[in-house]
Amino acid sequence: MAANTGQSGPDNVWLAKVEEPILEPDLAIVDPHHHLWLRNGYTYLMPELADDLASGHNVVATVFAECHSMYRQGGPEAERSLGETEFVTGQAAMSDSGGFGATQACAVMFGNVDMTLGAGVEPLLERHIAASGGRFRGVRYSTGWDPDEGIRNVAPDERMLVSGPVKDAAAVLDRMNLSLDSWLYHPQLDEVAELADAFPTLKIILNHVGSPILGGPYRGKKQEVFEDWRVRIKRVAERQNVFVKLGALPIRMGDFEGDRSLPPGSEEVAEVWRPWIETCIEAFGPSRAMFESNFPVHKRWVSYQVSWNAFKRLAESATATEKQDMFAGAAIRAYRMEDVISP
Repeated sequence: MAANTGQSGPDNVWLAKVEEPILEPDLAIVDPHHHLWLRNGYTYLMPELADDLASGHNVVATVFAECHSMYRQGGPEAERSLGETEFVTGQAAMSDSGGFGATQACAVMFGNVDMTLGAGVEPLLERHIAASGGRFRGVRYSTGWDPDEGIRNVAPDERMLVSGPVKDAAAVLDRMNLSLDSWLYHPQLDEVAELADAFPTLKIILNHVGSPILGGPYRGKKQEVFEDWRVRIKRVAERQNVFVKLGALPIRMGDFEGDRSLPPGSEEVAEVWRPWIETCIEAFGPSRAMFESNFPVHKRWVSYQVSWNAFKRLAESATATEKQDMFAGAAIRAYRMEDVISP
């Protein structure tokens, strides 16, 4: 997608080659999807996040997204993800100290549990809530699967999201007033609609605009993928308990013929993402659509400053109320953050 994808982490020198004035600097933002980790020699923890948060936008709070960080090395397999929740609680405490800026970083989080435990997941969820000091608001279940060998599967089988045990676990989430983040590929989007129909009061947050596959067997079929994705995303949006995250799309594909010596600016990002983002906003409405950074993953291709400028360009025709929803309000409702910040 960009010039530095072979590195273990972002190239800050390369990203610094494009610096932009902040658009609408007073607009309050809740970033509903970022990670923290030590991975492949790359560190992205509270100090690094704070540097990005200080790049000029008015980010008032963030939501930590599970990413298999700091799992416990020993103990029962199902309990090892408690280490991530404990780790995030510590990072949030660093933010709460005031030493890393005014943003309430990791104000809430969603973590990971084995959803195939079914109804037996409840005691584990209670332990995550306790370990987080109340920050734990839900679970992410990643079920990306495609029959083609050219696609990396993150789930062992198809239709995992709507399997019997997972539905039993979803019923527990629903009863405990916890949300479910769903990450899968666009051909699987009907599974999200099926789960939403089974649990109409469960808040489901669809990650990354439903992750259209543009590589592997889908390479060179962008318009075909778009049309298929659009039909499916509109069906999902008919379910009023489903929210969507706007972001985490490719910026520069292999056929990009521009200058790769410079990172993309916000106009380029907005132009590339516009069809996907505008379709989601039209389908879900601003009250159920939220812009996301997906940092530090997307920091390999674009800076935090440019990312949020691009989102603001994409929302430039929206009303003040619609902007409030897409940049903060939808996230606050999806993750029940009213106790943390007012919409």
